[in-house]
Amino acid sequence: MTLTLLFVVVAGLAAVPGLHRLLVGPTLADRVIGLDLLFAVAIVLGLTAALLSQSTVFLDVAIGLAVVGFVATLAWARLIQTRTRGEAE
Repeated sequence: MTLTLLFVVVAGLAAVPGLHRLLVGPTLADRVIGLDLLFAVAIVLGLTAALLSQSTVFLDVAIGLAVVGFVATLAWARLIQTRTRGEAE
């Protein structure tokens, strides 16, 4: 097994808890953490693909995923904040 394949398998295994938290998480905050973990794994895999293929297309995909993941986290945190404010009143 090559080092690259081992790295991809480890990254895939790291995505399993994130997927579990995203689908089953008891609170909304757990689901946000799961989503962030999945975006982090996708970014690492995109960077790995860019390194191995010597193509900048995968680097662009990794940067795009980082931006989308950041904006999604902010939007979901804002939704949670708005929902908890509504319940408190």
